[in-house]
Amino acid sequence: MPTIKERLQEDWKQALKSKDKFKANVLSTAKSAILLVEKTEGITLEDEKVIEILAKEIKQRNEAMLEFQKGNRQDLVDQNKSEIEILLSYLPQQLSEEEIKELIEITANEVGANNIKDMGKVMSAIRPKTVGRADGKLVSQLVKEFLNK
Repeated sequence: MPTIKERLQEDWKQALKSKDKFKANVLSTAKSAILLVEKTEGITLEDEKVIEILAKEIKQRNEAMLEFQKGNRQDLVDQNKSEIEILLSYLPQQLSEEEIKELIEITANEVGANNIKDMGKVMSAIRPKTVGRADGKLVSQLVKEFLNK
């Protein structure tokens, strides 16, 4: 099975061949973000770290999309949505809200969390289980709701 980086490279080549400039640009940006980390840290990244970088790229686009909505720029909102869709295809299957809630309950029991003061403990324990598979803000919000019960 090819690594995520290999898939990105192959899909980027295909996008160039089929003259899909939009997809080629999105993949090129993602590849650049990965390469930057590799050069800075002097290592070759494994899929796990690549997933983190792609999740960060998606997060940046989500944040930009909110600003574009405020500015009434539907064209840029749509462009960001399309970019996010392309990048999401390289991440593991996204968790549903129900699955996240189950993970929170299990994790809270594992670390003995029972009130909002334990939020940090729960978040640090659940992060490795959800990175690249769920939006961090959503996870945080659901943890808060769970601990406030």
